[in-house]
Amino acid sequence: MPSIGKIARRTFLTGSAAMAGGVAFGVYAAKRPFDNPNLDDLLDGTASFNPWVIVDSDKITLIATHADKGQGIFSAQAALIAEELDVDLDQVEVSFGIPDKAYFNRASIDAMAGFPMYDVSPTAERVRGFLGGMAKLALPMMVTGGSSATPDVYEKLREAGACARETLKLAAAKQSGVSVGQLKTAHGAVILPDGTELSYTSLAGVAATIEPVTDVALRDSKDWTIVGKPMERVDIVQKSTGTLTYGIDYRTEDMLFATIKVNPRQGGAMNDYNASAALGMPGVREVLEITGGVAVVADNTWRAIQAANAIEFEWGKAPYPAEQYQHWDVLSGIFDDEHLNAEARVEGDVDAAEGEEVSGEYRSPYIAHAPLEPLNATMLVTEDRVDIWTGHQIQMFVEQIVSEITGVDQENVHLHNMFMGGSFGHRLEFDFIKQTAEIAIQMRGTPVQMTYSREEDFAHDFPRHITMGRGVAKIKDGKVNALDVQIAGQSVMRSQMSRIGFSLPGPDTQLHEGAWDAPMFNLPNLRVRSYLTEELAPVSSWRAVGAGPNVFIYETLLDEAIHAAGADPLEERIRLMGHDVSVKVLEAVGEMCSWNGSDLGDGRGRGVAYGFSFGVAAATVVEVVNTDSGIKLEKVWMAADVGKVIDPVNLESMAQGGTVFGLGHAINCEITYSDGMVEQSNYHAHEGMRIWQCPPIEFRALENNPKIRGFGEPPIPPSAPALGNAIFAATGQRIREMPFNKYINFV
Repeated sequence: MPSIGKIARRTFLTGSAAMAGGVAFGVYAAKRPFDNPNLDDLLDGTASFNPWVIVDSDKITLIATHADKGQGIFSAQAALIAEELDVDLDQVEVSFGIPDKAYFNRASIDAMAGFPMYDVSPTAERVRGFLGGMAKLALPMMVTGGSSATPDVYEKLREAGACARETLKLAAAKQSGVSVGQLKTAHGAVILPDGTELSYTSLAGVAATIEPVTDVALRDSKDWTIVGKPMERVDIVQKSTGTLTYGIDYRTEDMLFATIKVNPRQGGAMNDYNASAALGMPGVREVLEITGGVAVVADNTWRAIQAANAIEFEWGKAPYPAEQYQHWDVLSGIFDDEHLNAEARVEGDVDAAEGEEVSGEYRSPYIAHAPLEPLNATMLVTEDRVDIWTGHQIQMFVEQIVSEITGVDQENVHLHNMFMGGSFGHRLEFDFIKQTAEIAIQMRGTPVQMTYSREEDFAHDFPRHITMGRGVAKIKDGKVNALDVQIAGQSVMRSQMSRIGFSLPGPDTQLHEGAWDAPMFNLPNLRVRSYLTEELAPVSSWRAVGAGPNVFIYETLLDEAIHAAGADPLEERIRLMGHDVSVKVLEAVGEMCSWNGSDLGDGRGRGVAYGFSFGVAAATVVEVVNTDSGIKLEKVWMAADVGKVIDPVNLESMAQGGTVFGLGHAINCEITYSDGMVEQSNYHAHEGMRIWQCPPIEFRALENNPKIRGFGEPPIPPSAPALGNAIFAATGQRIREMPFNKYINFV
């Protein structure tokens, strides 16, 4: 196991001191479950055994509180409960439920403990447990993000289903006079010894009078009938038929529609505006001032957008460098002690290490989130109540922020969370919520749906942070002997947290994530340092956060070193890796593509890259052909280990979709600034991979990981470097900056 670096040691010492200082009551309190929020408004004859299961005389409702933005967690949550409850997925109704601290995501705290996610030693787990307990007491976050949803619910939802099942058996025993030990369950019913079936719904009334059973044993995975098997997602029919209601589809009586125009220079002021032309346009009801700009309210969204475009504005200047080259210049000048964020990892002595040097500078641009469904929210503000219909990843904060803006007590602010047409991190932000609240409070008594135009969505995104990496590798005796990796960028977490009134103490680990925790324990000399600036455009979490750009830096430098050493790219990575789970992943992807290090012929090449992110080891091989018209992607192979697989069909879809996402952005996408404004206004200038460019993608899931992990983000990091490494193998051209289409054509 490597040294865990200054950040981890400091975190552990703080945690140890707190534990040694005596927090027995706090630990006890942290272990106590929160009250069941479903009991507050429960009708007579309805039973709710815990926050996730409700049974009445008509139906069984499962509560799936993690936000679904296309990743399939809505269905996965239902499957985990159903597995132990002994119901079929077509027998239940699934609901997002209500925001409540009972749905605190403890797994979201794991990455903050200062230990690499592959470190599951007793010390690391104790610190994670301690921090999770303290977070539960201080700020119980109901949040979906960081690929933490599946680890969060894996055990507690099965426990919820098992507790409900055993309580229903107790109700059946009470009703029938048969002892619990003689009862079985199947397909939503308790089965008596004579074969009589008592449906769960028929037992709801009796079950409501019984104290829920809480001491249960979970079934062995070999006995699972739903989890781990190919399944049809509970939302797939609606999504396939266009009948699923996303936030943008919501409609209610007497609803009006709005859009916004705020300074295209993020954070700049609105000095003046002239809305006279807009006010005279068809359907326009109001032009309202909001923070930094105006909102147009009309009888439909299209008319609101047309009117907003007719308003004349005088905008203030940007509070960051106006031109894109200045952003790169800032990064270039911060590789010094003054701007050091962290010396995140030190193994051996890279300065004293012997060997021939290979060096490079690597760049990852700003990238927009650009989900297909533009930001939107519907809100109705009355004197003593607020209702919000939208999709968001931090639900309780939505209610808190709206309460502060409207003056309505938070207990009377009600978020109805909805499916999202993508997010990639954008719906962790609150700007669109705040703007909708500012509109709705001026339209009190009338429901208003605010929707960004696509152009406004691009202009006011908080993109993926820009990064510059500098690396030096040393090779000796045909092997990689040292890597010295330096990464310069912005603090994603400070930028993001500042917009909701929080500060981030200490270093931002996302600035070196994916590089400091690469488990290459057999590399004798390794140093990873990160450098921080606060002077650039505001940014936010983008799918895979720091690991995306940092794995590109790390794996491209490593590949350059391996080729200079004359070693095999796959075999050398396996040699350097001292982590069994990761070794098996690399071996698997090599087996899948029949990697043998042989020459594939002129103009054809394969590249391999490995990425460790969010506790998941993932490896990707890309094969390309250099045609007369440009690079063609022939095939992609990917292997990853998430521990136990909940839904193999959905996992494969996530692998393929994430790979397409990562490759498309590496090829085509960047956000640039001119005069302080984003130059890209729509998908034509920020283009994902086209269907004719998309290669076949073969995926294999391994289950050697000792802990179950999420998979929303891990397919992204190895995609770009694998493609870049393949292009080098096919053409001899090394590309060190994304997007690649700046330097090479693709077909």
